[in-house]
Amino acid sequence: MATRPTLPSPFVPRAVLKRDVFSEIAVGSLRDEPERTVTYRRVAHSAPWSRPLAWALAKREIRALAALQGLENTPELLGVDASGLYRSWIEGAPLHVAKPFGNAAYFRDAKRLLHALHRRGVAHNDLAKPQNWLMTPDGRAALIDMQLATVFKKRTALFRLLAREDLRHLLKQKRTWCRAALTPSEKRLLASRSLPAQIWMKTFKPVYNGVTRGIFRWSDGEGTRDRMDSEGQAIAARLDADPAVAGHAVLPFPYPKSRGGIGIYAFVEAMPGVVPADLEARLRKAPSPRPDIVQVVRQLPRDAAGTVREDLLRLVAINHVEEIDGLAGEAATRDLMREIAAGRGNLTDRRLKL
Repeated sequence: MATRPTLPSPFVPRAVLKRDVFSEIAVGSLRDEPERTVTYRRVAHSAPWSRPLAWALAKREIRALAALQGLENTPELLGVDASGLYRSWIEGAPLHVAKPFGNAAYFRDAKRLLHALHRRGVAHNDLAKPQNWLMTPDGRAALIDMQLATVFKKRTALFRLLAREDLRHLLKQKRTWCRAALTPSEKRLLASRSLPAQIWMKTFKPVYNGVTRGIFRWSDGEGTRDRMDSEGQAIAARLDADPAVAGHAVLPFPYPKSRGGIGIYAFVEAMPGVVPADLEARLRKAPSPRPDIVQVVRQLPRDAAGTVREDLLRLVAINHVEEIDGLAGEAATRDLMREIAAGRGNLTDRRLKL
C-alpha cells in the first residue's frame, strides 16, 4: 500500500457536521492555511464496540481516495493519523437541497464523473443517497463519502456488476429530477435490476436495515434520516397547516458530543400581523414531536422561483455561518442571512475537543 499522507499542519475545527456510532465529521481548516477548508472523519469518536467496523469503513475510504487522487470534484486525501482521516472540502449542495429539476447538463456531467471514477477502478457503492451527489456553485457534479467504495486492480465481473449498479443509482437520481432527459437505453437499464441486486433487496437488505437502524441507530441518511423522516415530516406537516406560518424550513443539526445524535431546527416565517415572539413561544410548547430549536424570522431567504434557500439556512443550523456570504449571492440575501445568523439558536458546536 502506498504511503499515507500526513497533514502538513494541525487541523483547527470549526463545526461538527454529523455524528453516528462510526465516526464524527467535522469541518475546519489547517493552522498554517486558514483559508483552506478541510473535513475530518474522526474515527476515534466512534463507540468502542463499533470501532473495528468503523476503521474498516475508514480504510475503504482511504483506499478509494488514494486511487482517486487528482480526479476533479472528488475529495483529496490530505492526511491520515491514528484518529481518522482528513479530506479536502468540496463546495456544493447535495441533490435534495440543490433540486436540479430539468437540469440535463448536471446529469451529463455526473455521468462523465462516474465513468472517470470507474476508469480509476473505483466502485462507489452508495450512490442511491442524494447526499453523496453534490452540485458545485458552477453547476458541476461532485461525489463524496467513499466509506463503502471498493477499489479494483482489474475490471473483473464483480467490478462490472458494481459499476453497473453505480450507474443505475445515478439514473434513479436523474429520474427523480430530470425524467424527461432519460434516454431509451437509460430507461432500459433502470428497468432491468441485476439478479444480485434483486437478491440483495429481497434478502440481505432487510437484515442490513435491521442491524444498522435498529442496533447501530445508523441509516442511509448520514445519521439524520430516521428522525427527519419521522419527526421531521410530522413537524413540517404541522407547520404547513398552521395559519400563522407563511413559510418554514425544517433541518437537522448535530447535538454536542456529550449528548450525541441529531436535533431538529425549524426556521419559521410568520404571517403578516402575527407577533413573532408569540408564535415562537407557541411552537416551542407544541405537542411532541416538536423542534429542538425554533427561530421565527422576519423573512425566509428564497430564490428567484420563490423556493426557500435551505442550503443557506442549513449553514445557520450547523453554526457554519462564515460560509454564508460566499453562497448567498445578491446583497439583499446576504443582509437577510446575516440577520438570521445573528439570531440563531444553536450555539453548541463552535469548538470541538480533539
